[in-house]
Amino acid sequence: MRWNKYTLITTTEAEDLISSMMMDAGIEGIEIEDKVPLSEQDKSQMFVDILPEGPADDGVARISFYLEPEQDNAKILALVQQGLDEIRGWGVDVGAGTIEASQTEDKDWINNWKEYFHQFYVDDILIKPSWEDLKPEDQGKLLIQIDPGTAFGTGMHETTQLCIRQIRKYLTPGVRLLDVGTGSGILSIAALKLGASYALGTDLDPCAVTAVQENMEVNGIGEESYGVILGNLIDDPQVQREAGSESWDLVTANILAEVLLPLTPVVAGCLKKGGVYITSGIIENKEQVVTEAIRAAGLEVLEVTRQGEWVSVTARRN
Repeated sequence: MRWNKYTLITTTEAEDLISSMMMDAGIEGIEIEDKVPLSEQDKSQMFVDILPEGPADDGVARISFYLEPEQDNAKILALVQQGLDEIRGWGVDVGAGTIEASQTEDKDWINNWKEYFHQFYVDDILIKPSWEDLKPEDQGKLLIQIDPGTAFGTGMHETTQLCIRQIRKYLTPGVRLLDVGTGSGILSIAALKLGASYALGTDLDPCAVTAVQENMEVNGIGEESYGVILGNLIDDPQVQREAGSESWDLVTANILAEVLLPLTPVVAGCLKKGGVYITSGIIENKEQVVTEAIRAAGLEVLEVTRQGEWVSVTARRN
């Protein structure tokens, strides 16, 4: 089925008012595209390996919505135009205030990304999606099957690969792992496959809880070997209680440098003496500020590894 797509060109100043107005007009979902920089609160809730910097804000916002051909498109568009005129009448700058019309096909957006994700190696570790068959030549290899879905972490990103290599280097059989910002659970799965006895993941995204459970199951890992909790280790007392004090041999955090700064002192309290802290998600120009924060938390920096423009810092609590 084809959908009618309408995109309203406006300003970032007016986008919240217009979004609310569209909902009142009966539009069930919208997409907003702008260049507004992430706030510190936004960054603190994004346990993802992305660049924190973006293009300069030009003040322009594009608000798109989709209508079925069978809907009364003319009536809804008239309501949007009426609402836009009212907002303009309040003295709000709505910018161009024009609406572009186009058509788009109905797609399976959740599964569409699968055509771009195929098996690959991190050194001799094979990472593949569950829907691909294991090749005869790969029989017997250390295998991680991962279907991230709406959670972050296929293992293809440099930061994830850096963490997997460091886990392999510093993990000893039977260790307990705390995986902060677990996403798809790929680092926890790697640790368990390499001999960890238990892994606990934390994440802010509810999708991560389901993703971790599904990925653990497809890798044959039982519920007794892992846990996953929703919340922020930095400031959520419940998450902090579940993580405990001096409880973990290994802590991984593949997240933004801006998040590592307030997270690291908390992690230091979670590590056992002699425990190892593996970080990544650090763009190279943030290396110094992260290593300084790690040392300020009383941890010893063991090594810094790099892949492309990304950095991993590994430290230990002595």
